Amino acid sequence: MNLKDYIRSIPDYPKKGILFRDITTLIKDENAFAETINQIVERSKKFNFTKIAAIESRGFVFASAVSYVLKKPFIMLRKKNKLPADVHSINFELEYGTATIEVHKDSINKKDEVLIIDDLIATGGTAEAAAKLVEISKGKVAGFVFVINLFDLGGTDNLVKSNYKVENLIEFPGH
Repeated sequence: MNLKDYIRSIPDYPKKGILFRDITTLIKDENAFAETINQIVERSKKFNFTKIAAIESRGFVFASAVSYVLKKPFIMLRKKNKLPADVHSINFELEYGTATIEVHKDSINKKDEVLIIDDLIATGGTAEAAAKLVEISKGKVAGFVFVINLFDLGGTDNLVKSNYKVENLIEFPGH
């Protein structure tokens, strides 16, 4: 199954000049979604990890299913002010603005090796912020798995240059 066939491309969203890669067409097809989860599970075998973390919100769709299959704890990396207990916070740049993500302070500890899963990597700002959250929580980043890599925007290259291991299921140009 070619997962690329299930990704819808939407020009000029969320702003002019952005070509948005929409995963809703992938997850609404039960066979494509199942194949995606199977591929993430297979790729995750390349990593040694104790927990799975995902970035709000589309990363949750994939990571929660992988967490269930692999019987690993699932940690949510959420937007600012969405978590009720004490948090670590990171501010970062997006390709079209700024944002903050947070994690509960008691979610990750120094014994944890965390696999971070998300739907897409573009410039890598969100992924780098996720890695920093794991690290300020005293955990270690085991690596990343992304469904989509927008290869010409450099995010995967930036993570690899920072000595993180990265796996991607499919690739598209960012423009």
